[in-house]
Amino acid sequence: MPHKTPSWWYRKPGVLSFALAPLAALYGRTAASRMNTEPAYRSTLPVICIGNFTVGGGGKTPAAIAVATLLKAAGKQPAFLTRGYGGSATGVVRVAGQAASEVGDEPLLLAEAAPTFVSADRVAGAKAIEKTNADVIVMDDGLQNPSLAKDLSLVVADAASGLGNGRVIPAGPLRAPLDAQLPQAGALLVIGEGKKADPLIAMFESAGKPVLRAKIVPNCDARWLSVLPVIGFAGIARPSKFFATLKSNGARLLSSHAFGDHHRLTEKEAKRLLDEAIDKSAMLVTTEKDWARLDGDDEDSAVTELKHRARPFPIVVKFEDDEKAGALLGAAASPAR
Repeated sequence: MPHKTPSWWYRKPGVLSFALAPLAALYGRTAASRMNTEPAYRSTLPVICIGNFTVGGGGKTPAAIAVATLLKAAGKQPAFLTRGYGGSATGVVRVAGQAASEVGDEPLLLAEAAPTFVSADRVAGAKAIEKTNADVIVMDDGLQNPSLAKDLSLVVADAASGLGNGRVIPAGPLRAPLDAQLPQAGALLVIGEGKKADPLIAMFESAGKPVLRAKIVPNCDARWLSVLPVIGFAGIARPSKFFATLKSNGARLLSSHAFGDHHRLTEKEAKRLLDEAIDKSAMLVTTEKDWARLDGDDEDSAVTELKHRARPFPIVVKFEDDEKAGALLGAAASPAR
């Protein structure tokens, strides 16, 4: 179910965080126990998992695309394996023109970069990919899922937010206690600018694990953002991050509308955005994920009109050191791993 990430997760622990500590302890024990389970299956193909220690907002999907891009440049044939959150499809589905309502929004973006398979059962998904001409599996999310053995787990962290308040769900953003997650991680990818991920960097370096850095950059000529005033809207884990990206790339942001992660806009919400754009003579700008979710019931619906009127702002993750990243990924994707 779509939800908004609590802003207090990324502040110093307060009364609410302490009040939720007993629930967090119970959740953490369950998650840690699950993560310590021996993998049920090792694929015949190398598996590179792109995950994070916290819930949402770290940049896993663009990082997975960046990883696949480097692998393809090295002559590999990657295929994505993803859960397809928010989609109605069951079983194993290869993404090929379906709507976001069926396969989820992120798989539509992944499929533009490499063959993409949606499967809540990661083992079944891996076995389906093994029957294709792919030679490496890039798994978008799934660090905490023990069913499929990984050859490399690349943990993505936002330099500006790090681990938030360092507490486990629901008292904070951690998916499991940090001491249970660290052993599962093979390398760290820090995206963006900031110091909040520095303690995490120190942990990886002290353990002798590689640390990569990257930044998010526009995947287009961003000058169009300054042509007209902008009304931004986003239903992602941390919409404020997207709005800040718009402003840093020259957008005159008149207003911003934040919705829950993976939120599907209603007719009323879409009409409100369209009316505001007309009233303010502004253009509507959203994320690629949100734009992919704009599936109206018919051509006359407000949601369909919003898809025609709104413009997605495409971004990509760019590694600071392609050679270092390529060497790490190449070793993991080697048949002799």
